[in-house]
Amino acid sequence: MLQAISKKALVGAGALAMSFASISSFAQDPYTVGVEASFPPWAYVESGEYKGIAIDAMRRIAEDAGLEIEFKDLPFPSLIPALSAGKIDILATGLTVTEERSQAIDFTVPWWETNDVVVVPKDSEKNVFTAVCCGARVGVQGGSSQQAWMEENVVNSSDIDVELAKYDSYITAINDMGTGRIDSVIVDDTSAQEYVAAGRPVEIAGKIYIRAPLALAVTKGDPKELLPKLNQGIVQLADSGEWQKIVHEYMPGITVPPVPSNMPEFVDTYKKPVAGLPELGNE
Repeated sequence: MLQAISKKALVGAGALAMSFASISSFAQDPYTVGVEASFPPWAYVESGEYKGIAIDAMRRIAEDAGLEIEFKDLPFPSLIPALSAGKIDILATGLTVTEERSQAIDFTVPWWETNDVVVVPKDSEKNVFTAVCCGARVGVQGGSSQQAWMEENVVNSSDIDVELAKYDSYITAINDMGTGRIDSVIVDDTSAQEYVAAGRPVEIAGKIYIRAPLALAVTKGDPKELLPKLNQGIVQLADSGEWQKIVHEYMPGITVPPVPSNMPEFVDTYKKPVAGLPELGNE
């Protein structure tokens, strides 16, 4: 009798182990969040830990939505191709919403709005015009909206004598400007303010008003159905006041734009109804 009970117990234990193995095999792997970890204040690494506005916000959104995530650092020019190819699931950095990008990836509702600025060495006599003309060598990040704007509005549409120097990282561009390899750098105003606040020997020569929205992004067509959760998470983060706290931790005193920010008509995911937020959207 004892032997029979033991056999039953063994059979039961085996079935239970198989059951757990089956559940484990179907468990959702962490979603991979691609970031450019050399782009303060949005994303950077300090003492081996990911930090920044996009990092902290993404962690909070994932926690509220019950998503397990892991960050993957990639050079900025590699991020959108990696997302398009499904090598990462979410793109979380200071990503500008553009019409060209919206054809390759899908954007969440915008959580920020920014303008570009021209950064020059501190105590430089250059202004916003002379810093990008007259033989100037201007640093931009490869694949960035700043590169696209400069090419469309300056390099390819005028007789202005200017050369673009393309970098994987804005930090490298700023460093090269400090050594005289380039004359100026075009970057978003949020990052520029961070460089100034960090004590780098740079100053803002002037602003290019473009009202560019920034957002998270997922693979085109949202195959993993992440947009509704991310959109709801962004709005909830702002409504709770946590978004403002995160931003002010990295940039004290800055004015936080309303969420969602400006939603351009050319973005498919901003057509009404917006995923997860049916009350929002462009008609």
